[in-house]
Amino acid sequence: MKVKNPQFVISAVSPKQYPGGDLLDVAFAGRSNVGKSSLINALVGRKKLAYSSATQGKTRQINYYSLDDELYFVDLPGYGYAAVSKEEKNQWGKVMEQYLNTRKQLYLIIMLLDVRRVPSEEDSIMYRWILSSGIDYIITATKTDKLSRAQVNENVKKIRSTLQIPPEKDIICVSSEKRTGIDELWAAIDSYITDDKE
Repeated sequence: MKVKNPQFVISAVSPKQYPGGDLLDVAFAGRSNVGKSSLINALVGRKKLAYSSATQGKTRQINYYSLDDELYFVDLPGYGYAAVSKEEKNQWGKVMEQYLNTRKQLYLIIMLLDVRRVPSEEDSIMYRWILSSGIDYIITATKTDKLSRAQVNENVKKIRSTLQIPPEKDIICVSSEKRTGIDELWAAIDSYITDDKE
């Protein structure tokens, strides 16, 4: 999909604020600082469409971006940042849970995992939820420019083993900074959206 006019739509914290209509949602989920905003910007070819919070772990809202009025990219709050209170974690956890459990237009989840890190317990919980939901998903390993190719390959094996991702499920390696893997990720997204329209 070639995006001509991506636009920020709304920051939502409850279902009544979600956009109406029947456009499909492609949601981006992952730990704080995993690179969700950077990846969205790389996919749409804009440097500053999606903004990272100035303070890590503080983004509590669900940010909607319209792609030429054909599709929504949805940036979910990051999880797993240790330097916030339990109350704050619960607050944005509820925002995410409401979205994941009530949004009928949620069609595809892009789960981001930092290739430099072993998946956390929060990552495991997110992955198990995706599997139980039956929603289509794509796994991406981010920040691959920070490691050598051999290290990336080794760490992808650790990610697959830790989360017990089946061998037939691809893990797409991406670098938002170097733009590697972006075309491959778009091809994967397009394949799900095209299948839905046929």
